[in-house]
Amino acid sequence: MGQHINLPTSGTQCIGAYLAKPEGQAKGGIVVIQEIFGVNAHIRSIADRLAAAGYVAVAPQCFDYLESGVEMDYDSETMARGKALVTELGMDRAVEAVGSAAESIASAGKIGALGFCWGGTVALLAAIRLGLPSVSYYGSRNLPFLEQPLQAPVMFHFGELDKSIPPEMVARHREKLPQMEIYTYPADHAFNRDIGAQYHQPSALLAWDRSMGFFAHELAGA
Repeated sequence: MGQHINLPTSGTQCIGAYLAKPEGQAKGGIVVIQEIFGVNAHIRSIADRLAAAGYVAVAPQCFDYLESGVEMDYDSETMARGKALVTELGMDRAVEAVGSAAESIASAGKIGALGFCWGGTVALLAAIRLGLPSVSYYGSRNLPFLEQPLQAPVMFHFGELDKSIPPEMVARHREKLPQMEIYTYPADHAFNRDIGAQYHQPSALLAWDRSMGFFAHELAGA
């Protein structure tokens, strides 16, 4: 369903992206923001699911600023490498990648963002800095940005068993952003990732349904 494209940046280089398009008229466009493991098979599958639901979806390869084509599996070694890469990359270039990706699919209509883990925090920043209606899954780096004014709504999903996001962190979201939809699930971090032991299907399906309702309202005007 998808294809590889290149996106311009503010510098001289381009970064890659995975693009998936629906059949027929698009309901809007969604930028899919990776975890710390790059635009791997799981992230591409998310873009494909969005295309099947009627959206143009694009997943920018944020790590291309540093190293082309980073795509990792899930283990302790790749987790350490992914954490090092996102630290080196920083949030400014990640948000720039989202902005470039959003511009690349502007013809689809209204554009939103959907991010997971590290990408969940980038999705929050996309709402703050770019005005994109966003869905943020288990963003453990959100707290420093909760004081910044939103330019678009955000929906948050958290796992109640996620040790990286304890209940007091979720409570801070509700305190600082009482007007936003904030949901918790009886699941661990990465409960949406249908690869590995952390996947929790009931939570993943419910969160996905809520996310699709959010985008139907914010992008498709349903």
